[in-house]
Amino acid sequence: MPEEHFYSLKRQVAVITGGGQGIGEGIARRLRAAGAQIAVLDVNEANARRVAASLGGLGLACDVSSDASIERALAQVRQELGPASILVNNAGIAGRTLLLWQLEERDLDEVYSVNLKGVFLMCRAVVKEMMERHYGRIVNIASIAGKEGNPTLIPYSCTKAAVICLTKALAKEVTQMGNITVNSISPAVIETPILEKVAKETVAYMVSKIPMGRMGTVEEVAALVHYLVSPEASFTTGQCYDISGGRATY
Repeated sequence: MPEEHFYSLKRQVAVITGGGQGIGEGIARRLRAAGAQIAVLDVNEANARRVAASLGGLGLACDVSSDASIERALAQVRQELGPASILVNNAGIAGRTLLLWQLEERDLDEVYSVNLKGVFLMCRAVVKEMMERHYGRIVNIASIAGKEGNPTLIPYSCTKAAVICLTKALAKEVTQMGNITVNSISPAVIETPILEKVAKETVAYMVSKIPMGRMGTVEEVAALVHYLVSPEASFTTGQCYDISGGRATY
């Protein structure tokens, strides 16, 4: 995709959390192809460096549940690439696929710390700079589970619902602060490595709910994110866009 494409991201710095594999990696590759400079943040530093090296970008270890870890990573991004004009909060974990009464308190705490707290901390870390520069794009990766609630995935479903609400609230807070938009997307089941940690029965249940009868692809998700982080998406904010093969109709 040439940089002169309508949705060019030339001269943009994009930070993608959880960018070392799966959806995050696909998003990083798509945004780089559109001209953005890429910073890949991942708890797995080797994966972050691998993806970043292939894109001529910056790969950094980052635990999004830790404010100190986030600040260290973003300080290096600013030093080497400049301030982030695009943030994609993709880092997330599914947690154990068990019924509520089989879960322990730590199961909720672990999923919350990444899926919701991580989004909160990352947004807080970049949004002030975006306001100072009067420009920014934030996309939070939620899930269709956050709208419908998937059985055996209660911590995951709850935190993804909260991400959708955080998105809508933050979007309203920054509407008068310049050309800053905050949106989320809610994919149905996407074919990524995260599914290896989810019970086969749960995956089958999720696919059975999709009218198209298949999983989505990383490339399809990346294309939607690309539009939402582009300069052209200037009147689109506070939204949650489904990418679900027809599962969600509301």
